[in-house]
Amino acid sequence: MTNWFKKNKDPLTSEEWMTIIEKSSKQVGPGVFYSTIIVVTSFLPVFLLTGMEGKLFHPLAWTKTFILLIDAFLAITLTPVLISFFLKGRLKPESANPVTRTLEKLYTPVLKWCLKWRKTTIGINLVALAIGILMMTKLGSEFMPPLDEGSLLFMPVTLPDVSNSEAKRLLQIQDKLISTVPEVDHVLGKAGRANTATDNSPISMIETIILLKPKNEWRKGMNKNDIINELNAKLQIPGVTNGWTQPIINRINMLSTGIRTDVGLKVYGQNLDSIYAFAQVLKKQLEGIDGIKDLYVEPITGGKYIDITVKREEIGRYGLSVDDVNTVIESALGGMKLTTTIEGRQRFSVNARYGQDFRNNLESLKRLQVQTMNYGPVPLEAVADIKLSDGPPMINSENAMLRGTVLFNVRERDLGSTVKEAQRKLNQMVTKLPKGYFLEWSGQWENQIRANRTLKMIMPVVFLIIFMVLYFTYHSFKESLITMITVPFALIGGVFMVYFYGVNLSVAVAVGFIALFGMAIETAMLMTIYLNEAMQNMVAKHGNSKATITPAIIRQFVIEGSAKRLRPKLMTVSVGLFGLIPILWASGVGSDIMRPITIPLIGGTITSTIYVLLITPVVFEIVKERELKRKGKIILTDVKE
Repeated sequence: MTNWFKKNKDPLTSEEWMTIIEKSSKQVGPGVFYSTIIVVTSFLPVFLLTGMEGKLFHPLAWTKTFILLIDAFLAITLTPVLISFFLKGRLKPESANPVTRTLEKLYTPVLKWCLKWRKTTIGINLVALAIGILMMTKLGSEFMPPLDEGSLLFMPVTLPDVSNSEAKRLLQIQDKLISTVPEVDHVLGKAGRANTATDNSPISMIETIILLKPKNEWRKGMNKNDIINELNAKLQIPGVTNGWTQPIINRINMLSTGIRTDVGLKVYGQNLDSIYAFAQVLKKQLEGIDGIKDLYVEPITGGKYIDITVKREEIGRYGLSVDDVNTVIESALGGMKLTTTIEGRQRFSVNARYGQDFRNNLESLKRLQVQTMNYGPVPLEAVADIKLSDGPPMINSENAMLRGTVLFNVRERDLGSTVKEAQRKLNQMVTKLPKGYFLEWSGQWENQIRANRTLKMIMPVVFLIIFMVLYFTYHSFKESLITMITVPFALIGGVFMVYFYGVNLSVAVAVGFIALFGMAIETAMLMTIYLNEAMQNMVAKHGNSKATITPAIIRQFVIEGSAKRLRPKLMTVSVGLFGLIPILWASGVGSDIMRPITIPLIGGTITSTIYVLLITPVVFEIVKERELKRKGKIILTDVKE
C-alpha cells in the first residue's frame, strides 16, 4: 500500500518519527495542560459576578473557557496525529530559519545587556511599576463604560398635578424643539403609562426616544454630549425638570435598582413631608458639583386630589344611599364599562363618562346631576362636600419604610469621583439626621460597589489557586514565585494604555485585566519551562556541582534557554495581539464595551512579553546562582514529571 504522506529521501524511519513526536508532545503537554487550568481559573471572578455585570460578561467567560478546553484537548490529541502525517522529510534546525536568526540577532544583545546590568534592569522595571501604580490611582472609576446606543431618552418630569391636556401640549412642544437639531433623525414621545402593572409612570413623567443620524452626518466637531447640551438648552421650560439617558440603559437601571438615572440618593424616614424637605436640602448641597447633571428631587408631595364626602343626612332626605352617589361619581369621572369590542385578535373596552368640560374644574363637578326617585335630578354639591386637597402623587416605600429620592446623572466626569465628592460634602449633614431617617446611595453606584466587592473578595482566592497550580507544575516554591511575579509587571502596560486612552476603571476594564493575568502567566510558564530545560542540559554537560559550574556557564545556558524557541514565543503573543488590535478601531453599538476590555489586554500583553523575555531570565539567573552558592548545586525542575 502506498503511503501518500511519505516523502522521498526521508532520513528517519517511522519509529524514529514517532519517538520524536512522542518526546515533543511530552515536553509541551504538561505546560499546555497547566496553562489551560491557569487561564480558566483566572476567569473565575467573571463567573462570580452577579446582577447586570454578570449577565453581560458570563457569555464571554463561558466562551473563553470552552475554547481553551477544546483547544488544549486538540493540542494534545489531534495535533501530534496531524504532525505524524504531514511533517516528513529532512528537518531543518531552528537556526536555519531566517526569521529565527533575525529575531535572535536582535534579542540576544539586549538580553546580554540586561544580564550584565541586572540591578539596573530590575530597578527600571520597579520604577515603571511604581509609575503604573501611581497612574492607577489617578484613573477615574465607573460601573460600566458609557454605551452608545445611537439614541437618546429624554425624560422630563413636570409638576405632579399636571393635567392630561397640559402634558400633551408639553409633549408636542418638546418634540418640535428636538426636531430642530440637525443630528436628530426621529422623535417619539409618550406621556403617562401603558395600562400595565410593570409601567408605573405617572402622567407627569414624559418619555421621548430620540433616534440620532449616523455620525458621519453630524456637524463637524459634534459629539453626543454636545448634542445633549444643545437639546437641554432648547428645552428649558418652566416647571419641567429635564433628564437625559439612553433607552436600554434606563430600562436596565430601572429593573436592577429602581432608579431611572445614573445615581439615586434614597432618603428613608417616617414622614413624607419631612423626607421631601430633607431631599430638597440635599439637592441644594449637590448643586454645583462638577459632573452632576439633571439634578432633581422625585416629587413625593404636591399631588392634587378631589375629596368628595357624602352628606349622609342629605342623601337620607332625598332617599339615596352612599352607593348611589358613588355610582354617579364613578361613572361620571372614572367611566363606566359598557361593553367589549373584538376587532380581529384584539379586544377593546368601551367606557362612557362625562365630557372633559364637565370634569375639568370644581364648579362643573359640583353641578353634576344625581338622579333621585321623588325629587328628580339634584346637583352633586347638594348631597356631598367637594374640595381640593394635597397629597402624595405616588407613595414609594422600600423595606417597609417611606422613601424619597434625589436623582441625578453623571456626564463629563467619571462616576466614582463624582459620587465620592458628593459623599464628602454630605457627610456632615448625614450626622444631623433625625432618628429613624437615613440615606442610601443607589443606581449604578450600587452596582459598582457590589461588583468591586465581589472582585476584591475573589481575586486573592484566584491568585492562591493559580499559585498552587504553578507549585504542582514545578514542585518548587521559587519557580512558582518567579512565574507569579509576571502579573504585577503585566499590569504596567495595561495601566499605561488605559491611562493614555482616557478610559475609566470599570467592570469591563477589570475583565480585561483578569484575562491579562492568565495570558501573562501562560507566557511566563513557557519561558520558565525552556529555562529549566536549559539547566538540565547544563547539568548533563558540566555536572551539578559548584566545582564544575560557574556563573558564566549559568549565564551561557540561561541565554540559550531564553533564545530557544523565541519564534514560537513571539508567534503566540503576536497572534493574540493581531486578534485584539482591530477592536481598537471598531465602531458601532457594542464597541464601547469591548474596547475597554481590549485596551488593558494589548498594553499588558506587550509589557508582560518584554518582562518575560528580558526580566524573567535575569531573575532566574539570580535564583540559580544563589542555589549554587548556598547548596553547592542547581535544583532541577522537570515539568514533564
